[in-house]
Amino acid sequence: MMNWPEKVALQKPAKISRKSEMTSGANWIASVQGAVQEAFLESLTADELRALPYLFEFWALPHQLPPHEDWRTWVILGGRGAGKTRAGAEWVRQMAEGATPRQAGRARRIALVGETIDQAREVMIFGDSGIMACAPPDRRPEWLPGRRLLVWPNGATAQLFSAHDPEALRGPQFDAAWADELAKWRKGQDTWDMLQFGLRLGDDPRAVITTTPRQSPVLRDVLARESTVTTHAPTEANRANLAPGFLEEVTRRYGGTRLGRQELSGELLDDLEGALWPSEVVEAARISNAPPLSRIVVAVDPPVSGHQRSDDCGIVVAGVICEGPPQTWCAYVLEDATVSAAAPDAWARAALQAVERHGADRLVAEVNQGGALVESVIRQIDPLVPFRAVRATHGKAARAEPVAALYEQGRVRHLGGLQALEDQMGQMCRSGFAGRGSPDRVDALVWALHELVIEPARQWRRPRMRVL
Repeated sequence: MMNWPEKVALQKPAKISRKSEMTSGANWIASVQGAVQEAFLESLTADELRALPYLFEFWALPHQLPPHEDWRTWVILGGRGAGKTRAGAEWVRQMAEGATPRQAGRARRIALVGETIDQAREVMIFGDSGIMACAPPDRRPEWLPGRRLLVWPNGATAQLFSAHDPEALRGPQFDAAWADELAKWRKGQDTWDMLQFGLRLGDDPRAVITTTPRQSPVLRDVLARESTVTTHAPTEANRANLAPGFLEEVTRRYGGTRLGRQELSGELLDDLEGALWPSEVVEAARISNAPPLSRIVVAVDPPVSGHQRSDDCGIVVAGVICEGPPQTWCAYVLEDATVSAAAPDAWARAALQAVERHGADRLVAEVNQGGALVESVIRQIDPLVPFRAVRATHGKAARAEPVAALYEQGRVRHLGGLQALEDQMGQMCRSGFAGRGSPDRVDALVWALHELVIEPARQWRRPRMRVL
């Protein structure tokens, strides 16, 4: 019986090459006239029609298919929505499934590693493009939540791991692994190293990485290895599977920006020349939890106005451990609570909610633009909040340099959920801000750390008058 790729090839016009027929089949079918589409579908048997939605080689985009050359690690770099998760899930299927539901596949034990257990479960397994959504009914694995385990009908298994706990990978062994969003892992190098030690089963153990490119030492190291192959695609490549208007909206807002090149074009960007916060410095600052803190502040960089086109209102929460002289204190950035295009009443409430949420000791706000109005807006909502107005007397880069020095000294730590702030930090240079608009989040960060660490250190060093 003629198989479905041969049927596709025979029904193509003569000028269309048979080259990559399995990967171009869906694109060709989608572009031809309805009569040709109907003829192709009518030529398929009932079993072929039922199987067609699960033949990923037929529907896949080129960057979603494994390269033909030898490799140990395949890195799929792509913009948001470029189809990375689907590619990873389908590769796991390819490794676990056999020719029939109970026939052995190429891999018996697979590791699934995400940034957290929850994210791995909700994206890699149960997401819209996850393993369960891609699996044919007769080969769909069973999920055992107590063991964090997928079990296929042929006995193949896939175990879930969190990049927060690299030690959990010490002991288990695998012949395949899928690592999602490696560039975001806080303990990236430790987790990747433990995973590599566990890839020791079978004749050809392999790993697939699906990630939006971000500055990450472990990602850079993996990409530099001779055993690594890479495929790449921007968000645009998967336009047909994205919500109408999504691509136009994000392109309008982020097109041409550094963030857009990273998140939409899927480019791995180098640090800017003169960057105050090089990527390795920010990576080194990440931790999972903060210890008990001596003092916490909420810092606010209010926008000039409050309408849809106004700048964001930067709101950053940070704390410090006050032990010994201020020159040795260590600060912890707890939350980026920045709000967009907010009216004065809205951003003031957001800042006061952050004060309450973290039990902050003081609210600090820049008043260069709003003057007394800034404090007035806040006091109308909470007259008793401890408040300090601060006024900028130097440029943004000059104010930021002492704070950047704290990071270089290893005296600032970052909790999770600060990606937007960290992206903005990466665009702050000694010559100024290289991003679009105003660095509102960085401004708020700078005010918070000035209040917590830099000003106390200045007071400590200031000579005291002698009493005669």
